[in-house]
Amino acid sequence: RLGRRLERECLTTKDDSGAFWVRQDKGGTLHFIVFISSLSRTTFEGNEKTSRRFEARKDGGFYRLVVKSFTPWDEGNYFCLMNSNQVLYFSPGQPAFFPVPTTAAPTAPAPTTQHGITETDSCPKTLAPETEENKQNFFCNIFIWVPLAGACLLLLIALAVTVVLCQQTRRRRCRCKK
Repeated sequence: RLGRRLERECLTTKDDSGAFWVRQDKGGTLHFIVFISSLSRTTFEGNEKTSRRFEARKDGGFYRLVVKSFTPWDEGNYFCLMNSNQVLYFSPGQPAFFPVPTTAAPTAPAPTTQHGITETDSCPKTLAPETEENKQNFFCNIFIWVPLAGACLLLLIALAVTVVLCQQTRRRRCRCKK
């Protein structure tokens, strides 16, 4: 709810070297919130020791994050990150979103037909826009087909040169025997 406290926690099972809390907003951008050391010392954004918006602490094996007053700006997926032996561990995302208000589905007017006009297709066929995946496939195809076409061209040139040289050698032999 708007203005209420939101609490998230993360349990550590690795050797304890502290934990980071990060929020991923609806657009996918990651926002650093706090680092909590194994001694429960906190470092918030801007190298601050405290925050007006957040509380953070370590309780036993749990690293806790509290959003003091939850607002739409705080919506997102919250992640706990830990670094152990140069390996970064991510907790599963913990979603925190306001409920989406439900509305009744709009009703479509009934199709009308007029004298002398045929009814149009209710499912018109459109070409799919070029997606990022299609673009990537295109570039992959270029890296495959261009060298392959070049190799084929070189083989064709080598074959043509071989045929021409063999024909010239044959002609010379015939002249010598006469």
